Amino acid sequence: MTIRISRRTALGLGAGLVMLSSTAAALADTTLERAKKDGYIRVGFANEAPFGYATPDGKLTGEAPEVAKAVLAKMGIKQVDGVLTEFGSLIPGLKAGRFDIIAAGMFINPKRCAEINFSEPSYGIGAAMLVQKGNPKQVKDFSTFKDNSSLKLAVMAGAVEGAEAKDAGVSQGQLVVLPDQSSLVAAVQSGRADAAALTALSIAEMAKKADGVESTKPFGEVNGKSVKGHGGFGFRKEDTDLQKAFNAELKKFIGSPEHVALVEPFGFGKDYLPNKTTAELCAGK
Repeated sequence: MTIRISRRTALGLGAGLVMLSSTAAALADTTLERAKKDGYIRVGFANEAPFGYATPDGKLTGEAPEVAKAVLAKMGIKQVDGVLTEFGSLIPGLKAGRFDIIAAGMFINPKRCAEINFSEPSYGIGAAMLVQKGNPKQVKDFSTFKDNSSLKLAVMAGAVEGAEAKDAGVSQGQLVVLPDQSSLVAAVQSGRADAAALTALSIAEMAKKADGVESTKPFGEVNGKSVKGHGGFGFRKEDTDLQKAFNAELKKFIGSPEHVALVEPFGFGKDYLPNKTTAELCAGK
């Protein structure tokens, strides 16, 4: 992370020599202090509609960026700059300081909680499959692939669906791991994969925009195990003041009329409000 050093006291000649290494920590702004001072902050997103994406004219939008903008504005941070990266690079990019918050609708789970801190969730949602028109392979959910080892399932690198598929009994050899939504669509259209798995809203958005494909009925459970995901905002472990300040405003915002009106255009709303806490999700509950 880039650290801004601000000198808050004038050092007189009579004060003698001061070792910079001993004062740097005391003089460094935290990410929150810097963002409030500068009036802007950087967020990472992965071009996954409707969670977070850039419009053709370059505007950052989607459920997560719009909620982040609203919450940050209430914190006094008016400008939000987006940094586009592949989904699998979001956590490494955050930790490397390329941006300061992950605003990509990222699911909260124990593995990710070990690497970064999360806000409370902003939504909860099940999964679905993208299939060719007419669903010729009669794909229902992950169990379809468990029961037929000849079928191929496309998943996005770094997303939870790959792990969920394995937990449901789908073999590694059946998975086609791809970097983004457009490659998932292309794999299904071309027959390279028999289906692609993502969150229900993402699949619905992809099916709406692409030719020759459709969405299966959304599902929230496979083999008695929940695959409902809860998404939130990611923070570096050291940015606890930023996370706490963001959470304080987020908790008041989620479920309010202002929040529901903001996210309904992206397919979210009262039916997608979270019903678990970050503590529960990080504990794998």
